[in-house]
Amino acid sequence: MPIRNPTDLLAELPEKTCLLGLDPGEKTIGLAVCDPGLSIASPLETILRGRKAKADYDRIAEVVAARNVGGFVCGMPTNMDGSSGPRAQAVRAFARNLLARMDLPLVFWDERMSTQAVTRALIDADMSRARRDEVVDKMAASFILQGYLDWVRIGR
Repeated sequence: MPIRNPTDLLAELPEKTCLLGLDPGEKTIGLAVCDPGLSIASPLETILRGRKAKADYDRIAEVVAARNVGGFVCGMPTNMDGSSGPRAQAVRAFARNLLARMDLPLVFWDERMSTQAVTRALIDADMSRARRDEVVDKMAASFILQGYLDWVRIGR
């Protein structure tokens, strides 16, 4: 079961492990990873969701093993008024399926405006539309993960 209180994730996190940020969408899953010191999030990759979800979860498991991941920060698409919609239900289902395969702690983190913020930054950096499409999901995962890391360090 996903951890609901963000502070609990730190208590569950094994020493010298990192966190994997997830931005699950309908067509892609953005991945980002942080350092074991829990200070800096870095975009990692974008998984193009296939017809079989097993392949998506298998790829995440490979990243977990290769990067010494001890927990997940999963973006939760919350409406601007704070309510949950159909996309939030889909993300909860994604998280349940992920946790059924991997016994790691997970926290949901509000992802409101993450894709828009990243897209704006990429436009300001004069990145082409094609290149933005390639990187926006992993950058959004990094934005989500960094938001959690900053909250842990200074905001709680």
